[in-house]
Amino acid sequence: MPPPPTDDPTLIRLDRYLDAAPRAGAASEDIGPFTLFISTGMWPYYARPRSGLDRAVTAGDILAVRERQRSLGVPEAFEWVVEVTPSLSAAARETGLVVEELPLLVLGTPVPLARRPEDVIRRVRADEFDLARILAVASVAFANGGTAVGTVGPRERDEKAAADPIVPPRMRERIRNGLTVLYVAEDDEGPIASGAHQPVDGVTEIVGVATLPSARRRGLGTAVTATLVEDARAAGLDTIFLSAASDDVARVYERLGFVRVGHAGMASPPGASSHA
Repeated sequence: MPPPPTDDPTLIRLDRYLDAAPRAGAASEDIGPFTLFISTGMWPYYARPRSGLDRAVTAGDILAVRERQRSLGVPEAFEWVVEVTPSLSAAARETGLVVEELPLLVLGTPVPLARRPEDVIRRVRADEFDLARILAVASVAFANGGTAVGTVGPRERDEKAAADPIVPPRMRERIRNGLTVLYVAEDDEGPIASGAHQPVDGVTEIVGVATLPSARRRGLGTAVTATLVEDARAAGLDTIFLSAASDDVARVYERLGFVRVGHAGMASPPGASSHA
């Protein structure tokens, strides 16, 4: 049997944030013990346990949600805080989904990061002319995952931006309204790393930190993350968190003052791309 749900106030607060954050860009449906978020904007969403759920999740519950997701043509994706809903991992595996339990970290005492003179990191405005190229950084980086230096770089970024030159108005609206706070690192060839945080009610999640493969191993992802932390703290946000793709990545964030508090659960069919 899975352990009982946690009563840790930090994890419960993160769980409430993860229920609230998608609502600015999605419609929602309650299906059994789940809330299914259906995108009304830029990116697909997922189903997650209802906030405050007081019973175990079953394979039948998950199958009912997956049937609805298929009928809507949206990803069969689930996300949750493992310690808040510990029954979900086994139930998801029972239905054939691939389950990941990734390190979940909250900022403790931040560690100041020395900036190199060549680091140019700035906040992106809603009326940014170069926004298509900035957004293309993450698309290219996540399509070429890992941390190793590679040959993929500015050329592929610009090809991606040229293929999708029109930035969705919803993205500019999110930046304008402070729902997405986006930063970019640049060099002489333009944007090479980026990341964002998304504040809701005093809590924010750092998301989408990415570096072009050709610019990796230069500390840019760490520098962008540290800048996002500085921005969030300056805004008075008292809880700053993120999930890491692996233990190795989590150790990088720990050097910035983040501490592990639990695990972020994700489940999707075999072969489906990550939806984190």
